[in-house]
Amino acid sequence: MNILFVHQNYPGQYRQLVEWLIAQQQHRIIFLTQRQGLPEVPGVEIRTYASHRRPAADAYGLSRHFEECMGNGYGAALAAQALRAEGFTPVIILGHIGWGEVTFLKQVWPGVPVLGYFEYFFLAKGGSVGFDPEFPAAPEAPYLMQARNGANHLAAAAVDLGQCPTAWQLGTFPPEMQAKCYTCHDGIRTDRLRPDPAASLKLGRLESALTRDDEVFTYMARNMEPTRGFHIFMRALPQILAARPKARALIIGGNEVSYGKGSGEKGGYRAEMERELGDRVDWQRVHFLGRVPYEAYQQVIQLGRCHIYLTVPFVLSWSLLEAMSMGATIVASDTAPVREVIAHERNGLLVDFFDPGALAAQVTQVLARPDDFAGLGRQARDDAVARYDFLTVTLPEHLARINALLPPGKRIDYRI
Repeated sequence: MNILFVHQNYPGQYRQLVEWLIAQQQHRIIFLTQRQGLPEVPGVEIRTYASHRRPAADAYGLSRHFEECMGNGYGAALAAQALRAEGFTPVIILGHIGWGEVTFLKQVWPGVPVLGYFEYFFLAKGGSVGFDPEFPAAPEAPYLMQARNGANHLAAAAVDLGQCPTAWQLGTFPPEMQAKCYTCHDGIRTDRLRPDPAASLKLGRLESALTRDDEVFTYMARNMEPTRGFHIFMRALPQILAARPKARALIIGGNEVSYGKGSGEKGGYRAEMERELGDRVDWQRVHFLGRVPYEAYQQVIQLGRCHIYLTVPFVLSWSLLEAMSMGATIVASDTAPVREVIAHERNGLLVDFFDPGALAAQVTQVLARPDDFAGLGRQARDDAVARYDFLTVTLPEHLARINALLPPGKRIDYRI
């Protein structure tokens, strides 16, 4: 069967599903994306589309995002027209609604069902904007957030069904959009992401590889930014390192900003926090690893005694569920998205997002007495397998929802 995926940043949230469909060897899969120069992936045809229009530098703030999304939507529609001219008609389209890409696909294929990915509805209150008083919302923020959701509304009207990965994220959407969705995470491969007592990692400035015998604590985010609590983590470092003279921090992430306002300082928030902390930190025991290959990321989490996950009320990171799957002892922020998956003293430990001292104290306890907290990591893995395993939990649900949109004889068989 012909299946079309649309996501400006291939593969996005569809990584596991696309991989599984390829392995079935029964489908023609085309993935429409803006990413250029991707390597060939056997079993999937990656086609690029260009936005038809980008907002000008002086574009009106309230319509800038909408204009960008409409440019994406029309660019994707033109690429879809080219596919149709080649004779390609999908039985189903799966795409993210947040960037406008699926908005006009029904104009190209009116009878083809569209399953949209509903990730986040921008909130003036109760979400990431204005949560941290250190980064107050601008007076015009409520208007900008409402305007930004214009593209969400328009795209949502163009899909037959929506998927939202967590209940908290679904709750950000208005009731009429929630009614169009089912809640199910994208899923993680818990069969691949396992604890590894033999995990080790060689770092250039150390003579010996780090192992689980070392006192390692970890932090990971796509980018080191306030939305993921990087400033809070950094402010906890002096207390942790002073209390645990042999401890080392391994930090994964880039220096850019994915969400929220940029630092404005060369080197981003990392440079800003290094300047703020100065000589209060033993920087020889702080290792900024940058963005690392996936295998190295796994080794970092597997060898750590404690993994720190912080976030404001926003989209829940895959990395939290992956760390759970790898049996990490997790200290996380006591914020709404996290509470959906971490229960304090059951499968992890929760601390006040705004209290670096409390974070440091909790991490210090875990580093000092890892055996006392090891049960949390074991329970975290059990919960990840039971609730978020791709093959046995989320894939069957997604296939059931997809098949409900398809006519008999065009449905996708579930097999692992």
